[in-house]
Amino acid sequence: MSETRILTLVGSLRAGSINRRLAEAAAQTAPEGVDIAIYEGLAEVPFYNEDLDVPGSVPATAQALRDAVAAADAVLLVTPEYNGTLPAVLKNAIDWASRPYGAGSIKDKPVAVVSASISARAAEWAHGDAVKSVGVAGGVVVESATVRFGTIGDRFAQVHPGEDAEALTQLGAAVHELVAAANGTLVSA
Repeated sequence: MSETRILTLVGSLRAGSINRRLAEAAAQTAPEGVDIAIYEGLAEVPFYNEDLDVPGSVPATAQALRDAVAAADAVLLVTPEYNGTLPAVLKNAIDWASRPYGAGSIKDKPVAVVSASISARAAEWAHGDAVKSVGVAGGVVVESATVRFGTIGDRFAQVHPGEDAEALTQLGAAVHELVAAANGTLVSA
């Protein structure tokens, strides 16, 4: 059996962001035979523009993102909520991965969404917008791999999510469901 590859896209660019730490904690839960990589370089990907999306001359950073998504067996999105929606950098990554229309690298790829915010609503709107955007882009959202964290400013102020047993349990369950979907072994409820 070959290794299952999960690509993680983090919607916060800040090095010390709690969303980044949640992505690191999710990677920590990877079972044997599963590689979870956090994609570096989203900040360098230009905003999607069809004038730039020309076969043979797609910007190298956008092509690298597409290639990474294509090489993954599944995608894990970790999103904060900015002004009631998902961050532009994450939406941009989804846009690049959705093209060319109908054949983008995210098409038919299992995708899990983890959302987190300082509010008790747990980035509810960003989560919903990410799910909608991925679905329209052609990805397959694995609802059973959903995790939402609220009040993260308090909850993770003194402790890394990788040291929070409940967070690790939730993230581990999401990773398990995502791996099952990627391997075609997810059982629908």
